[in-house]
Amino acid sequence: MSSLAQGERARLSGLLSTAGPEGPTLCAGWLTRDLAAHLVVREGRPDAAAGIRVRPLAGWTRRVQDRTAARPYGALVKSFRSGPPAFSPFNLPGVDEAANLVEYFVHAEDVRRAVPFEPEPLAPELAEALWKRVPVVARFGDASSPVSLRLVRPDGRELTVRRKGRPVVTVTGEPGELVLFLYGRGARAAVAVDGDPAAVAELAGVLALPED
Repeated sequence: MSSLAQGERARLSGLLSTAGPEGPTLCAGWLTRDLAAHLVVREGRPDAAAGIRVRPLAGWTRRVQDRTAARPYGALVKSFRSGPPAFSPFNLPGVDEAANLVEYFVHAEDVRRAVPFEPEPLAPELAEALWKRVPVVARFGDASSPVSLRLVRPDGRELTVRRKGRPVVTVTGEPGELVLFLYGRGARAAVAVDGDPAAVAELAGVLALPED
């Protein structure tokens, strides 16, 4: 039975294949070729993948990724589509779903929303899985909020991620849109942001906000 992460892997692979090697993405400075190389290195080169999070190792990661990006694009996409190599820690039970669902969802939208796009409602199961991960993304994702965040779904469910002594900004949107917002893709996310103007401006300095 296919997992949600596997479904997002297939969707991302298809988007990369359709876009071709020179397609735009929402990842600053990366074309689709660079994104595909990042995905392959992340799963298949544990020695280099550490530099994605550990700044002193970032130079080594960048060199490995650049070499990987020089491979034929079709082979890169095929390698990612087929899943991690046998030795990869991503093959351990439960790791794929825990570590990859949000990663693949965000990067799929990085490709899909880099060009004119239409709203695409998520399957309820995927929306619920992303909602469960929102607190972790808010605390440990790629972009860190300088204010407390009250995150609200259209159905009224909400959660608050507090920064001690910081004002609260309310962000309302569907789970997938909230995840994208928390990853700094707010300018392309369908969310509403409300709060003290100074706090909203401070948030805008870190997370891109949608235009009025």
